[in-house]
Amino acid sequence: MFHVGGARSALFNWAIARQQHGTFVLRIEDTDEERNQPEWVQGILQALSAIHINASDPTFEGPYFQSQSKETQREAALRLFAEKKAYYCHCTREELVQRTGSQHLGYDGFCRTRGLDYQEGRALRFRTPDEGVTVVEDVVRGRTEFPNAALEDFVIARGSGAPVFVLANAVDDIREGITHVVRGEEHLSNTPKQLLLWEALGAEPPVWAHLPVIVNEKRQKLSKRRDKVALEDYLAEGYLPDALVNYLMLLGWGPRDNVEIRPYEELEQAFRLEDVIQSSAFFDVKKLAAFNGEYIRALPLEEFVQACQRWLEAPYASWAPEAFDPATFRILAELAQTRISVLGEITNYVDWLYLDQPVYDEASWAKAMKAGAGDILKSTRSRWAEGEWTVEALRAGLEAAAAEYGLKLGKAQAPVRVAVTGRTVGLPLFESVELLGRERTLARIDAASERLSTQG
Repeated sequence: MFHVGGARSALFNWAIARQQHGTFVLRIEDTDEERNQPEWVQGILQALSAIHINASDPTFEGPYFQSQSKETQREAALRLFAEKKAYYCHCTREELVQRTGSQHLGYDGFCRTRGLDYQEGRALRFRTPDEGVTVVEDVVRGRTEFPNAALEDFVIARGSGAPVFVLANAVDDIREGITHVVRGEEHLSNTPKQLLLWEALGAEPPVWAHLPVIVNEKRQKLSKRRDKVALEDYLAEGYLPDALVNYLMLLGWGPRDNVEIRPYEELEQAFRLEDVIQSSAFFDVKKLAAFNGEYIRALPLEEFVQACQRWLEAPYASWAPEAFDPATFRILAELAQTRISVLGEITNYVDWLYLDQPVYDEASWAKAMKAGAGDILKSTRSRWAEGEWTVEALRAGLEAAAAEYGLKLGKAQAPVRVAVTGRTVGLPLFESVELLGRERTLARIDAASERLSTQG
């Protein structure tokens, strides 16, 4: 699944590429064969397309596959060895622990001066500087210094000769002409190694920018084991792509005029990498839902009706397919559009019309069906059994029932709404009842009254 943090990084990169008339490069770093599946690549492309980063756009390049440039990566490793910027090492982890007496210390440089040639099983290590500092100039985080004495001679090729990720990444970046690396701050610790490799390979390093970590409401880093982090999950619930794009663009950055809800084209033009903050970005699901609600309300009615379609069918809809009526749904949709914040909520707003009987929400029942509820149901039924079946007449009937028992209309509505729709929250009651019809409405009031009587 595509992590929302990866989606945020992709959008920032996309904005920079388009601003500067550059290229957004998608590279699949697939050197770990156990974690590489072709269908996952397609999933990445589909997720990017959902947030309007399309492979057909002239700004888009790729996907490239890291595994396809193994020979170039091997050649770079051998070149570093030939230039004495790297050396072969046969030390095992057990030998290192035995020499240092610690499980936690890094490599001690034992093979640095031994002049070993390649043999199966010998890793190739990069020779880091002994003194001074490696400086990463980061657009977001500023100047960060890493003492070279703390950088161990890190492995750049395994004992099999296969390049490891840190080398493969640098070689591919250089080969593909990468000018900006914009990624999450968890990668900052890898940057001095990559910077040293860029310099050792004779290439000018890119612009580095490490984005703030995204956290949940407890200020914990978003985790797929604990939090909902997959972009696909939000899309499946009914968050609109435009709303997701808008919200993700504001995780760690904001336009200088503080106008947050706006089309992507405006966000792209306003985006400035130097304005990205260093502090953690809170992924506020409530704020995302509020954004989504704004986007839903802005849709033309026909587009809203079309956007709801997947939630009006199995497995979301519990009614029989033949019970659904597009004409009545269009009427309900106009009422629902101003009330829902996520498209997936539409099912619970309309199911009462297409089911034979409403499904009672037990919490709603307990809240509404208290002492006196049976009297309100009885009085309302008697008034609704005769006369016109219009919104105005239905309101007048319930107002009269409320007045009979000294209640305000809002208080009297609750048991009637639960009887008719099964819930305390929903669409305007009188418009709903008018659409349901007299016969079905009275039958539901009778069923609720009977249930109340059996509760004693």
